[in-house]
Amino acid sequence: MSTTEQKRHYEVVVLMHPDATLEEQKELFKKNKGIIEQFGGSIYSLDTWGKRNLANSIGKSRKALFFHSTFESKPAAITEIERTMRINDKVMRYMHTRLDESQPLSKYMESFKKAIVDSTNKEKEREAKIQAKRAAMASMSSDGPSRK
Repeated sequence: MSTTEQKRHYEVVVLMHPDATLEEQKELFKKNKGIIEQFGGSIYSLDTWGKRNLANSIGKSRKALFFHSTFESKPAAITEIERTMRINDKVMRYMHTRLDESQPLSKYMESFKKAIVDSTNKEKEREAKIQAKRAAMASMSSDGPSRK
């Protein structure tokens, strides 16, 4: 490992098997944290998004435990983290993404969380419109046949 190798900013989304115990979850992230620190990096955030439905099933699973993390480390750490996650049978999927170093991780997380809130609000508005349309259709259909 070269000493001139620069630290980079990364984010990762990890999908674990829905039956993974809390102990197995903690063990995976302790191991990943150890690898990141071994390569001179540090974890900025680790969020648990909980058990969610998958758009497409993985194996026979329709759900997974979702985790999101941001950290900085040398690129060699990613290779080692991915190697250990490949051999962990509780890890269903993972994806590391290199982030722009010109933006601090705190600023990135701020805009990321804002985008999630905006998306959630739009989804709620869309759902409310659908419910209003259903209610209007239901009231119209109940009024229609009684006017004979």
